[in-house]
Amino acid sequence: MKKILTLPELAERAATLRAEGRRLVLTNGCFDLLHVGHVRNLQQAAELGDCLAVAVNSDESVRALKGSGRPLNSQEDRAEVLAALGCVDFVTTFSELRAARVIEAVRPTIYVKGGDYTIDNLDPSEVAALESVGAEIQTVPLVPGKSTSSLIEKMRS
Repeated sequence: MKKILTLPELAERAATLRAEGRRLVLTNGCFDLLHVGHVRNLQQAAELGDCLAVAVNSDESVRALKGSGRPLNSQEDRAEVLAALGCVDFVTTFSELRAARVIEAVRPTIYVKGGDYTIDNLDPSEVAALESVGAEIQTVPLVPGKSTSSLIEKMRS
């Protein structure tokens, strides 16, 4: 089964899952340097539903969010690495800074973010999209000391 999908393909797959009564979990992020914190968070997210979809920021949006030295890996490479994980069912990329358009298209049952996010600091456009599609918002705990920024800093020193 093809795991890396365009947004319209993922939206169609999500509609089929809903029609079957299955729960699609959606998460998103840059996933620039995949590390154990990412893997554990993705595994926990997958356990919350029947299928896990991961929306990956495009190279352009990662640069806007993280700075000119990022991403370290291309969006195609990041999507392929994520798709290779057994807990990930689908991967798509998006070019906006925020995932509101992805949320509106996919209409997930559950939306998952890492524990550094709360309903109060989620982007308002994402919260509005989640409310409009009736998605439940969940967080999974961060893995202490595991972050892309700390890995990059360690490599530089």
